Amino acid sequence: MSQNLTETLVAAPTRVDPVTGAVIQGALENIAIEMGHKLMRMSYSSIIRESEDFGTALTDATGRQMCECKMSTPLQSGPIPGYVRGILKQMEARGETLRPGDVIMHNDPYGGASHGPDVGFAVPVFLGVQLIGFSVTTAHHLDIGALTPGSTGIVDAVDTYAEGLQFKAIKVVDAGKRNEAVWSILRDNIRASALVVGDMEAQVQTAQIGAERFLDLVNKYSLKTVMDAFEDLLDYSERLMRSAIAALPDGDYSAKTFIDGFLDDADPSRKDLPIAVTLKVRGDSITVDLTGTAPQLPDKPINMPLVGTVDISIWLTLRSILLDSVTYGSIPQNEGLTRPITIVAPRGTLANPIFPAPVIARFCPGNALADTVMKALAQAVPQQVSAGIGNLRVVAFSGMEDGKQWVHMEILEGSYGGRYGSDGMDAVDTLFANTRNNPIEDIESHLPIRVDRYELRNDATAAGRTRGGIGTVREFTFLADGAFSVEGDGHKYRPWGYEGGEDGYTASLKLIHQAGGETDLVSKVPYHKIKAGDHLISRGPSGGGYGNPFERDPQAVLFDVLEGLVSAEAAEQHYGVAISGNAVDGARTAQLRSA
Repeated sequence: MSQNLTETLVAAPTRVDPVTGAVIQGALENIAIEMGHKLMRMSYSSIIRESEDFGTALTDATGRQMCECKMSTPLQSGPIPGYVRGILKQMEARGETLRPGDVIMHNDPYGGASHGPDVGFAVPVFLGVQLIGFSVTTAHHLDIGALTPGSTGIVDAVDTYAEGLQFKAIKVVDAGKRNEAVWSILRDNIRASALVVGDMEAQVQTAQIGAERFLDLVNKYSLKTVMDAFEDLLDYSERLMRSAIAALPDGDYSAKTFIDGFLDDADPSRKDLPIAVTLKVRGDSITVDLTGTAPQLPDKPINMPLVGTVDISIWLTLRSILLDSVTYGSIPQNEGLTRPITIVAPRGTLANPIFPAPVIARFCPGNALADTVMKALAQAVPQQVSAGIGNLRVVAFSGMEDGKQWVHMEILEGSYGGRYGSDGMDAVDTLFANTRNNPIEDIESHLPIRVDRYELRNDATAAGRTRGGIGTVREFTFLADGAFSVEGDGHKYRPWGYEGGEDGYTASLKLIHQAGGETDLVSKVPYHKIKAGDHLISRGPSGGGYGNPFERDPQAVLFDVLEGLVSAEAAEQHYGVAISGNAVDGARTAQLRSA
């Protein structure tokens, strides 16, 4: 951070003294982090305790986010203000009131939630009779009672009703008394309910712990001091973002990418769908215009809720690029960061669908939107972006064992494109996702699935001055009859290369049948039955290259060859680097690069 910017931020007037403000900021963040650890340790399913697909946060009484758990995924913590506002709106419409001891469940994707499987539990925090805020947890659940098992790969849902149970500000605990009827509905209408309901109970306990910690903080410093410090933090975050935007040249920066859609559908309007972004930078504010994005699909669930997915995709991408933590350090995560940003999303498009258009498979389009925002921003800050990312895919495995349904969710990671001065990261979640993989030991000890391969792809590395990140090869063998479903993207369109870098590599899925034969699969597979002995092979996408490959350090190319990531032939063809034995042939390399 420049000295001038530092002085500007420090010199701004505050409501409380900076030391007290910093202490309260740290206390708020620690509450959210403690909530995250508590939720992980109490949860039953691996998607929460291992993959960390959850969010924890505190908000004020109107839903403005005060802090969030930095371990959680942005697509869980980020939407929490929308959950709270959706709850408040629903309760006002029904004429209901909040009381101490309440716990409210909410997952309405047209009421602030990211999508139906991400169920939120909110505990209102009272100081005496005054509502002062909310303690909230969200988490992705393995099943939510949709038309087929699992909560991913429900790619044939025709509307939001087919996506599972919908909870619109439902009190699961009313003034301290459990609403047993609601808990019975959950247990009776959700597959693998012991896991799912157990995770929900963990969320409730976690939110209650957060509420207690928040109240302790208020009692220690006074409500006025805590809220004044919060207002100072909002203003501080806003100033940071405005300063970063002001450093950009005024202008319009546009980009367009395409997502697969439904490649096996005969209707051309369901595939090859554009996502269009124009960033309009004016002074210290920015408008993100999504005009030109494809129309919504009224009966296919890859539409993206404007609140809960589209907004988070945009905010997170801009914050990550313009306020990189390497330069700016730890930044208070609150709504001050979003004040300078306006989103324009035409109604009836993928980015602003009309109820009841289905949205459960919104993840990959949302991540593609983030990638498109980054591509547009690359024109203004080329040294702060990566080339195109390899998108994620998610698989739901399911079956019956001893008369009971089992469900498992597995995230097939993507990769980053190369960036200025650094190669792209291999085999990771990208952009608005940062979940972790499930350990092989955990999968094989709990499920009738064997993981036969888990490795980086060979010769699927996008060349560049800095190379693209590499996708994985993952092979699963089914040890019993069951089924799977997949939601994903990136089987047709290669991640974009930047400044002469090579485009990345697409993903693929193949099912090898124990009875003989094999089937190539598209990126979206509805519920598909399998037999014991069948194999599912996933090849993950590799991110795009950054810069002219002939400018790459020959020793870096040699390293990739020796590691088996790039063949000697590819090194010569794509990088102009000749390898002889275990060393670079300098004379031959100079000849190749000067040709």
